[in-house]
Amino acid sequence: YNIFKTIVYTPAGWEKQPSVELLKSALGLTAIANFFRKKETKHLVPLPIAAIARGTIDVGLNAIVIMTAGVLILIYFVGSGLMGLSLDHTWVDALLYKNIFWWGLDLVADGLVLVFVAGTWYLLAMIISGKDLYMQNIARAALFLEMVVSWTVWSHHLMSDQGQSNFLKVLSGEVVTAFELITQGIAVFIVLTTLYKAKPLKMTNELKFLLGGILGFMLAVPAGIIQADLGMNRVLHNTQWIIGNHVNVAVLVGLTMTLYSAIYVLFPILTNGVKLYSQKLANLHFWLHLIGGIGMGAFMGMAGLDGMLRRTIYYNGEYNTYMVLSALCGAMMMVAFVIFLYNIIMSIGLKGLFGIYTKSQIDTNSCLAQKKD
Repeated sequence: YNIFKTIVYTPAGWEKQPSVELLKSALGLTAIANFFRKKETKHLVPLPIAAIARGTIDVGLNAIVIMTAGVLILIYFVGSGLMGLSLDHTWVDALLYKNIFWWGLDLVADGLVLVFVAGTWYLLAMIISGKDLYMQNIARAALFLEMVVSWTVWSHHLMSDQGQSNFLKVLSGEVVTAFELITQGIAVFIVLTTLYKAKPLKMTNELKFLLGGILGFMLAVPAGIIQADLGMNRVLHNTQWIIGNHVNVAVLVGLTMTLYSAIYVLFPILTNGVKLYSQKLANLHFWLHLIGGIGMGAFMGMAGLDGMLRRTIYYNGEYNTYMVLSALCGAMMMVAFVIFLYNIIMSIGLKGLFGIYTKSQIDTNSCLAQKKD
């Protein structure tokens, strides 16, 4: 509610904008309609805000589904486990429950993350390049498409479930899931083209980490598409490939390096131009995290291809080589974070660090943009 209320909010003294048009622009409906108009309608909501609006819809739906699933689990836990009541487990159809649960969870994994990440990429690309985003109307439409796709891809989590409909496995699990490769590919192309058209660009920390984040998703999304194939799913389901090549690379490389890029952009802004303590440490942070994240996912993926299952303890050391190498790569990421944290603390000083937690003396009204004449 707060997100959409903010979108339609008009500060005192500003010209009132039509709420319906603001919402249409935020949701991407204006972008879709522009494909069928001779003259494009101007977008009233900036693209990064539009991404937040679309991601927020998935957040709300996810919260409802997961809360409902959690309440159901709580009822059975309290009733059967604590109160000793005899609750029939067949009151809730297990397959229906799994479909609803994965529909809600996938709104985060396959919708919310990709929508928010793409919106962040677009914002970072515009800040780094100092240029307008390339193919902005298509970018807005792609975000709308990604939001819709996120509502219909849940069945790829149930492709090994014998009771799941084959129709849903093929349509939702394979065909619709493949669209994520298209929507993510559009985002990557738009960002890289925006950066390329602004050349020459200095290889700043924010640019390096943005490119690292893009690389992470370029590796993780195809890995997810591979395991969303009925044939490959028989081999990869419930193995370390899923958590390694797909989830870890997406989160630890794609998402995390994107966040690091945003931090390096915001750091001089939020500290009134404070310079980074050491560029050499920033470079070391980048390489350790990139190599460690990709390496960790790769070695876990190799173990999965060799048959190592998730949630399984192997007492005889069958996969020790893979796991030791994966752990070393994980340690590289931990060292990278410590280097990053040290670099930030040394940049702002201990006084600046503790000052973060003290009450601000700034008049927030002075932070509002002034009305244009």
